[in-house]
Amino acid sequence: YFSSSGISGAIPSSFADLTDLNILWASDNNLTGSIPDFIGNWLKLTVLRLQGNSFAGPIPSTFSKLTSLKELRVSDISSGISTLEFLADMRNLTTLVLRNNNIHGTIPPYVSNNKKLEHLDLSFNNLNGSIPDSTFTLDSLSYLFLGSNKLSGALPSKKGTSLVYIDLSYNNLSGNFPFWVKETIQSNFVANYFTAESSNSGDLPSGWICLQRPFPCRDTGVDISFAINSGGPLVKSSDGTLFEGDYNNGIGPASFFVSETKRWALSNVGIFTDATNYQFTCSTSNAILHMPEPDQALFQTARTSASSLRYYGLGLQNGNYTVNLGFAETAFPDDSQWTSRGRRLFDIYIQGILMSKDFDIRKEAGGKSFRAVEKAFNVQVFENYVEIHFFWAGKGTCCMPSRGTYGPSISAIRVSPDFTPTFPDKRKNKMPLVTGIAVGVGVALFLSTFVACYYLGIIKRPSSNQETDALRVATGALTFNYSELHNATNGFSLANKLGQGGFGIVYKGALGDGRLVAVKKLSVTSDQGNNQFLAEIATISAVQHRNLVKLYGCCVHGDERLLVYEFLENSSLNHALFGKTSLLVDWGTRYDICLGIARGLAYLHEESRVRIVHRDVKASNILLDASLNPKISDFGLAKLYNDKMTHMSTKVAGTIGYLAPEYVMRGHLSEKTDVFAFGVVALEIVAGKPNFASKGAESLLEWAWQLYENECHVEIVDPRLSEFEEEQVKHVIHMALLCTQMQPSLRPPMSSVVAMLLGRTNAIPVPSKPGYLTDNMFGSFVNLMSET
Repeated sequence: YFSSSGISGAIPSSFADLTDLNILWASDNNLTGSIPDFIGNWLKLTVLRLQGNSFAGPIPSTFSKLTSLKELRVSDISSGISTLEFLADMRNLTTLVLRNNNIHGTIPPYVSNNKKLEHLDLSFNNLNGSIPDSTFTLDSLSYLFLGSNKLSGALPSKKGTSLVYIDLSYNNLSGNFPFWVKETIQSNFVANYFTAESSNSGDLPSGWICLQRPFPCRDTGVDISFAINSGGPLVKSSDGTLFEGDYNNGIGPASFFVSETKRWALSNVGIFTDATNYQFTCSTSNAILHMPEPDQALFQTARTSASSLRYYGLGLQNGNYTVNLGFAETAFPDDSQWTSRGRRLFDIYIQGILMSKDFDIRKEAGGKSFRAVEKAFNVQVFENYVEIHFFWAGKGTCCMPSRGTYGPSISAIRVSPDFTPTFPDKRKNKMPLVTGIAVGVGVALFLSTFVACYYLGIIKRPSSNQETDALRVATGALTFNYSELHNATNGFSLANKLGQGGFGIVYKGALGDGRLVAVKKLSVTSDQGNNQFLAEIATISAVQHRNLVKLYGCCVHGDERLLVYEFLENSSLNHALFGKTSLLVDWGTRYDICLGIARGLAYLHEESRVRIVHRDVKASNILLDASLNPKISDFGLAKLYNDKMTHMSTKVAGTIGYLAPEYVMRGHLSEKTDVFAFGVVALEIVAGKPNFASKGAESLLEWAWQLYENECHVEIVDPRLSEFEEEQVKHVIHMALLCTQMQPSLRPPMSSVVAMLLGRTNAIPVPSKPGYLTDNMFGSFVNLMSET
């Protein structure tokens, strides 16, 4: 038993001789290196706990020999890709916890061969595909945690009688709720795509639809602030702020809650290991040091979580905000006995950005318990909501001073604006829709007038700081100082250069607060650089989606114009598929990438407040984050058009191989231009090769059609993919060919493409071979583009 003992380093090779070992507890330490293969030779092992260390992956395949295991807990592996194949011959498991291990692939049905399985946790991985029905119907299973994966499909119609705690949050599940969804079970379905038409949705906690993607209750900005007394009743602070109560709302191991006002909500996931009487709030009567009355009450209560706790602010006006978080450690006493060795470490994310890693309340309080700690973070709200996420990454101690003492703890949350509100009190004085339209038009007119006057010299050019202030007023975006960006990019050095496009160079930068960013320095020589800068600011500030690259802000310095974007760790899809050091992207991930791109384009075309045509959808404009989630970049370069226009004539701009025929031949641009390009990208994702590998060679699109006509679809599949779902591949190819039809009217809208990929459509039209292929037009088409 080595759990929470403070040991570090690699597991010694001498341990290989422990072949008679029955139980190993080595959780909550700082063990490093790879998990040794020789553990697979400990054939008598019945319990193995390796949670909360710093191991490198993958999980050894030799674990497949540990068929006597009854309990297996491995979590928080930082690197390497694992699968669940090693579970194939296991039959005796009662507890299986493989949380946060970068596990890819599908959930195999043989997991259910463990007929006595009570606790299954595969959350925070990269699992895709559907959930096997047999997983739900295990009679012994009580806890099922599959949240934060990429699972899709519908829920099964039946579940086992013992299953009462179910976490399926943050997946791609959809459809109706089966009859077993009742308030009598603890279930968390947050951030999926379930519909309100479900016949059993009334049995869910009130407000559940608010937390389905794309979080509909955040659509209209009606609030500018909120405050929560986490784990406690309503409290009025010394400065008059009213902190709403957050207690007695049924939060448990797999649950969520939406406040009556729908101003805020929360989601909680996880159970405390080995705790016999776990609770998700805590309180103390001890005085909080250096804290005036009545603020004491704010820090004498807290909401806790065993794994993942999220708070949401809904319906906020877009702009810059300060998020104030209040903490106080009350679980660890200040004494010299062994109980003082307890440590609580967790990560803090706001808007998906890591704000603080391994946050330790007691350390922040100078090593003292019962002392208030307040942290302030500046964030930007784009989509009328803020997400504050507290995440336990397996660090700290589990059993001091008592079992189950670990995980996030938060006492108070206050979110307030750093801007002058557009409508100070919209809840009390709801304005008609026409007002919102008028304001939007007014902002657009102001921007266009500002730009025209500025560049014609009617408005005298102000100093750099004054320019920045003017842009802040005009766009509402976060502004950066030039010196800050200069330092962040090491003086815009070549070593920091990420790439170069038609409007300038992109550099990698590290801001003072630790955030990594991509800084686009627009070219001074570009004819459209200045106009494009303001167009992107106006557009991207209003258009945000999980599959679009996020704009943090801008900078004006003399004649220089800079944009600051989120930094995406895995570069572009082009690099992942075609680069010299291409990533090993499995089929399930490729399918999810395809779905994510489709969702991003559907948002631009149909869901955004302004309809946007991208014009240059291609693999190099699809960026990938750390989890290989796709995000469309450079959509701010597109022209906007109003709802009454079916197309618009424009100068052709784009990339050979992705451009629709009507765009090249006649300059006609519509959302169907993007649909065509998406079809090409989808084929590239399947094949792992670009549409045009070399000049004069057969295009990928031509090859795909030949194979489709000969019913040899799968021959196009990337040979690097050792496993894939054949029917899914055929489905994607069919959809891609439909997207690349000659006539724009025959191409489906992107919302229909999303429905196809999610399996929500029963009949998909049969594509016809395009004229530009049958009439030998494709060569001329390519030559024309090469000359454009």
